[in-house]
Amino acid sequence: MRALTKRAAAARRTAFEGAERWVPSSRDLAKLSRAIQKCRGCDLYRDATQAVFGEGSSLARLVLVGEQPGDQEDRQGHPFVGPAGALLDQALAEAKIARRDVFVTNAVKHFKFERTPKRRIHQTPTSGEVQACRPWLFKELDVVRPDVLVCLGATASKAVLGPGFRLLEQRGEFVESAYAPKVLATFHPSAALRAGDDAGRQRIYSLLVRDLRKAASALPT
Repeated sequence: MRALTKRAAAARRTAFEGAERWVPSSRDLAKLSRAIQKCRGCDLYRDATQAVFGEGSSLARLVLVGEQPGDQEDRQGHPFVGPAGALLDQALAEAKIARRDVFVTNAVKHFKFERTPKRRIHQTPTSGEVQACRPWLFKELDVVRPDVLVCLGATASKAVLGPGFRLLEQRGEFVESAYAPKVLATFHPSAALRAGDDAGRQRIYSLLVRDLRKAASALPT
């Protein structure tokens, strides 16, 4: 009976309704950004400060999709403004890409974390949480309609390209997708921050810059 109760509790935690009914028909990014604050498609809204919608022009030809907001993004309400965002800005500059020309967002819009006495520690979203939030991501992609889409990290890659996608095997390769003419997956900048040594950090960062350059070179002239 105890095992059954645990299974039932786990099922309740993973069987989310999904965000679809909270996504309005509007194609105005500002209206969508306001509407997402009312989303109850999964339980992550309960602990997060706010939902963090994507930012950038609806005319952007290049879209970057990360995993989820981090601690600073959750507090400030903007994507990629924490340490990983600073490293992404550096990589974009090195790849000759102006951030103002890019639409940046995340596969999951609420910060998932474990609270400790000193800080909030990032937790990877479950496949159920990613699935629940996909309607918001797909709405963003439908509005912006990028020529090139870059997935930063495994979670974003699986959200866009499906659970069978393998980042380490397919990184840096253009993949066909319904969401953009060209889709490329690469490392999330946080992977460089988590690397165990300087050599590892530099290797991951260099590959990230290389892949961003490749994405930029594929944009129509």
